[in-house]
Amino acid sequence: MDVAAFLARLDAILGAQEGPERAASFLDDALATARAESDRGGELTVLNELLGFLRVTGRHGETAGVADRALELLDELGAAGSEAGVTTRINAATALRAAGDPVRARELYGLALADAERTLPPLDRRLAALHNNLALLFSDLGDHDRAREELTEALAILRGGSTDRDRDTEIASTLVNLALARFASASGEAGEDALARAELAEALEVFDRVGAVDPHLASALAALGQAEARAGRTREAAAAYARALAIVEVCFGRDSDAYRVTAQNLAAVGGDAEALPSPASTPSPVSTPSPVSTPSGAPSSMSGLDLSRAYWEAYGPDLLARFPDQAPRIAVGLVGHGSECYGFDDGLSRDHDFGPELCLWLTAEDHDAIGADLQAAYDALPREFLGFTRPSDDERTPRSRGANRRRGVFEIGAFFESITGYREAPPAERPHEWLMLPEATLAAATNGAVFRDQLGVLSATRQGFKQMPDDVRLALVSRRLGMIAQAGQYNVPRMIERGDGGAAWLAIAETASAAASLVFLVNHPARVGYLPYYKWQMAALRRLSGRLIARLPGVVDTLEDILRLASAACFPTSSAFPTPGALAEPAAAGELVAGLIEDLAAQVVADFRARRWTTSDETFLEWQRPHVEAAITTEWLRSL
Repeated sequence: MDVAAFLARLDAILGAQEGPERAASFLDDALATARAESDRGGELTVLNELLGFLRVTGRHGETAGVADRALELLDELGAAGSEAGVTTRINAATALRAAGDPVRARELYGLALADAERTLPPLDRRLAALHNNLALLFSDLGDHDRAREELTEALAILRGGSTDRDRDTEIASTLVNLALARFASASGEAGEDALARAELAEALEVFDRVGAVDPHLASALAALGQAEARAGRTREAAAAYARALAIVEVCFGRDSDAYRVTAQNLAAVGGDAEALPSPASTPSPVSTPSPVSTPSGAPSSMSGLDLSRAYWEAYGPDLLARFPDQAPRIAVGLVGHGSECYGFDDGLSRDHDFGPELCLWLTAEDHDAIGADLQAAYDALPREFLGFTRPSDDERTPRSRGANRRRGVFEIGAFFESITGYREAPPAERPHEWLMLPEATLAAATNGAVFRDQLGVLSATRQGFKQMPDDVRLALVSRRLGMIAQAGQYNVPRMIERGDGGAAWLAIAETASAAASLVFLVNHPARVGYLPYYKWQMAALRRLSGRLIARLPGVVDTLEDILRLASAACFPTSSAFPTPGALAEPAAAGELVAGLIEDLAAQVVADFRARRWTTSDETFLEWQRPHVEAAITTEWLRSL
């Protein structure tokens, strides 16, 4: 199965809030497909997602059977002690805990922790997640002191490895859990309530900065409701519980345990579950001023993709109804250039070409017949939507006007040609043409989301650009190994020792770019897409590294550390970049950077050996290239 497509569609269903029944049907269909194709890896991926779905929707009767099958698959695949095994055991234990089987859950958590501590780096976020889940188990068992210990450990891991603590929702969620553990503690130590309220305030500030409307925010609001109720402020408690309940209803439905418990808490403080506010429109209890103003009435958390999908759902059906003969053949979505197509947009991205917009795609025949009329009908749609305004032609940036426009009606081949230079992906027997397509270009052609495509021509063309031939992919992997070896392992320490900070800085940049590309290539573009252009490379790498069974998940943290130390390493005596504390010695930062690059190389070799891409344990990556290239069938692609 196409794991990336499966996860993307599941994310879209949940993100569009299509309801738990739609998600359940999709998961059941995916599971049946994986089993029919005897795809055990695909089946394990679906089962992991299903375990989480059963837990949050309260469908506990199915949990034991799904957990048993997932654990059985681990043994069949020989993955019990791997990172995938750790993840599956955590998911199974968490679902079993929610289903009322704490004994088995504790056993699985213990196995997962033993494997995790052996296979994962000490600041790996999955370790923090494991400690968080253990804390919930101890809370269920009434051992709140032990729960606080586990949460304190999780918080230390997350804070130690976070690259943006002020917007880290995992830190915020852990703070919420820690506050709840303090409230539930029977020890009654002085100041515990005050500490819990401070932790909640910090967590809510994080959610407010991010603008997220999700189950973690619901948990934080419910905890705030509990804090207000304990202080006797029932009106404030009811407001917090009501907003939490509105979010829970959208995410999990009224039949979930989360809805039932939150509704009971709301009723206990005199609130009315039938008069709920909108989860997106109700102001957060904690407000942090934003440096960028958003349009009046606009939900600050709405991404460009969500805005586009909502615009399509509001006006798309009526638009297509004007073209009854071609309507089943019109594809709709949002793909191409623009931060919103990558899902990385935020308030700072709304300063150019942002608004409620769509791409509508037609075959050449249909475009000749109705293209102009469909464009005119699209242009006539309301420009104002949910507080956002679609920019007029003269308001757009120069690179998105006229022939370079990014939204509206397109002929399918012309759309992809405008991005890549090709109307469809080059065939595998022309690898030289693939090599001329930068990864960022391929990312722009394959990003975003397709909301509707009954004909399938658009999706098939788009998917074609994801199918990079294996010979090309392996040749690029070899190139990236060579660049990390040459720029990072060889030249960074030499340039630092020589005192040429500028050259060292550029070598570090080349190393980071090659390493980021390498991670995407070894995870395979058909499953995870391509590395985008420089602005979003680290964000894309962080997102990929957090996915289930991602290869080389630790590279992003190593790169963040290298980049953080780059100034001190390259310019140790510059008054503009003072080097405090442990880095006061000029050579210290350079040695740390060199050591981190070697650590990165070791991660690559360990991964390649585990996947049998190499039998060598040589960590100078230039010597790993022949092992990778041995699988390339096109001889001239070797040693590029």
